[in-house]
Amino acid sequence: MSPYENRLDLTELKTAIDAIRAEIGKVIVGQQPTIDLLLTALLADGHVLIEGVPGVAKTLMAKLLAKTISVDFSRIQFTPDLMPSDVLGTSIFNPRTTEFEYRRGPIFANIVLIDEINRAPAKTQAALFEVMEERQATNDGITYPLADPFLVLATQNPVEQEGTYRLPEAQLDRFLFKVVVGYPTILEEVNILKGHHERRNLTDAVEAVQPSLTAEQLQTIRAQVHRVHIEDNLLEYIAQIVQSTRTNKSLFLGASPRASVALLNSSKALATLRGRDFVTPEDIQELAVPVLRHRVLLTPEREMEGGTADEVIGQVVHKIDVPR
Repeated sequence: MSPYENRLDLTELKTAIDAIRAEIGKVIVGQQPTIDLLLTALLADGHVLIEGVPGVAKTLMAKLLAKTISVDFSRIQFTPDLMPSDVLGTSIFNPRTTEFEYRRGPIFANIVLIDEINRAPAKTQAALFEVMEERQATNDGITYPLADPFLVLATQNPVEQEGTYRLPEAQLDRFLFKVVVGYPTILEEVNILKGHHERRNLTDAVEAVQPSLTAEQLQTIRAQVHRVHIEDNLLEYIAQIVQSTRTNKSLFLGASPRASVALLNSSKALATLRGRDFVTPEDIQELAVPVLRHRVLLTPEREMEGGTADEVIGQVVHKIDVPR
């Protein structure tokens, strides 16, 4: 029997994604590749690190995505004086019961937007390790599960480095994607100006965005994504790409096995986003850079030559024979 005879019904998924795109499009002009990566991460159940200079709507995009889903949302502004208890919560003494009660922090939401994640010191960043990987938080020896779905969208500014703390590799590895948001085109910027000129204020436009997906629908869609077909030769293709980062002379640190799993899951999600119930080599190639760029480290020599992780990953993918 052909693996494609029992096709998945992607009608509900397509309807939901089209509705989310339409709602975000009420406010955001352009940035379609970034929005597609955010939607892919949503379907693949993965966290996203969004990097870009100030003013390119990183925070706004994350906030709008959260508004299109009918779930709990919280926003945490990371600052140098932020403590782990400000994120996870803390135990408070209740004089009525003469016992300590756990007051949950803002991390206990379905979608958590962390603004400028690299502004907080290492001990506060480390508070995210357990919640991002195991979807739970531990306080005073008691483990509290987080709600499902749970998604972290974190932003950082690549150019203003004073008062920032570089994210450790172990934490970067917990993000499915690192999405780099660029400047809009001239036409897109004109349309942005027209939008600001015609409406009274941005707040009204954001408030007009309506939820298009419930938590239950998202769970159903994610179950479909999990059942997307992928050939064995494409699994080998993913493994070859990741393995090649570990032997590349331009890279000091290669990608971990977690990167292979991330590339698999996100490729299946992107396939459904493109209306298919099977993965193609093009899906894997398209996602190789956002999946791997934050998981590898350039050698000092390559950095001095002006090389970038994106360039090296592109070369790695180009050298490997594409399965047919």
